[in-house]
Order: sequence, then C-alpha cells, then structure tokens
Amino acid sequence: MTLVLIVEDEARIARAMQVTLQAHGYQALTVGNGADALNAAAKQPVNIVVLDLGLPDMDGVEIIRRIRGWSSMPIIVLSARHASEDKVEALDAGADDYVTKPFGLDELLARLRVASRRVVTETEEPTLATADFMVDLAGKKIVKDGSEVRLTPTEWNILELLVRNKGKLVSQQQILTQVWGQAYAKETQYLRVYIAQLRRKLERDPAEPRHLHTEAGMGYRFDP
Repeated sequence: MTLVLIVEDEARIARAMQVTLQAHGYQALTVGNGADALNAAAKQPVNIVVLDLGLPDMDGVEIIRRIRGWSSMPIIVLSARHASEDKVEALDAGADDYVTKPFGLDELLARLRVASRRVVTETEEPTLATADFMVDLAGKKIVKDGSEVRLTPTEWNILELLVRNKGKLVSQQQILTQVWGQAYAKETQYLRVYIAQLRRKLERDPAEPRHLHTEAGMGYRFDP
C-alpha cells in the first residue's frame, strides 16, 4: 500500500486529507513541521510527500532540497503561494507537482494517481556506510571516526552526486555542469582540486583511495 506523508501545519486540512486518502486505499501519515517531515521521510517507508510550503519552522523549499539529497520520491506541493516565481523555485528544487490552495480533494487524488505511477520501487536509503565513514544524505553530513567531517558546499555537492550514483562512472562534464554550471563544462582542473580535497578529508590513504576513484580521462566513481 502506498504511504503518503502529509506535511501540513493546519490540523483541519491535514485531517481532511488523511481521512480522504485512507478512504481511497492509501496509508497516510501527517506531520506539522519541517523537522518532523524530514525525520519521517528518512525513517518511514514513505512513497509520496504532500508538502505545504508555509511551515512554522522552515520553508518547504528547503525540505524539498534536503529530501532530494537522497531520494527521488514524488513530492506534491500544496501552497497558498500563487506567484509564478514561487512555483518555479519549488519545481527547480525538485518538486514534481504544484497545487495551489484552495484545492479540491478530487484534484489531489488525481495528482496522487499520477505520482503513484512514478514511485520508485527500489528502496532508497538516506544514509550510506563505508568501512571508513558514513554519509548522511538526508542530514547533509559526513561522520568519520565518531566526528563530523566539515565539507564546503562545493565539496558536498560533488560527493553527493557521486554517492547517489555509487558504483557508476560519473563523467567530468556531468559533475562540472551540475555543480558549477554549463559555462564550466571544460574546467577539469577545478574538479581535480576538489577531488583531492575530498580524498584528504575522507580516505585513510589519499594516495591509494578506496572510495573515490578516478577513471583517467573520463570521470570519477564512488565505491562504498
């Protein structure tokens, strides 16, 4: 059964959605703030997130970005924000759909049916453990020898891309364009510098890396 995480701080709306979804064959879990949403998404077998952007503790767009750090589960935004820039920001952050309030529950059910067809069947894990360190994709942090390793935003973005494609070759151009932008697609020296920094921070022996491997002339591969 599909588990839908409803992130909505207005209890009346959350309860109405929960009752409707359960009546139509979904499991529904409700939370009222961003911290609980991220915790539930990381620890529960959630298939789809229905997210209000206006939460009391953090902006919904930040929740989208953090979930996208480790999961491709469908995210449907429900928001009273009607401006096109708000919609673009949420969709660019990784939302799959955007529904403006007020909305009909029939419309929400239709959007859920579409999202259900895109649910990834394999299990996605918010953490990944290697023999030397642990990557917390949901929390955006690295723990090595019991202590958190401080990464710069750029270092994290490179590592996250490699970890999410673990075992696969990620080309130099793909990393450069996703982390820096299309204008930097040929700036391979940038990449060598940052990969070297990551190896110094994460590998037991940076000269003989176990996890961050170079495929000469092609790209890089992360092996747990």
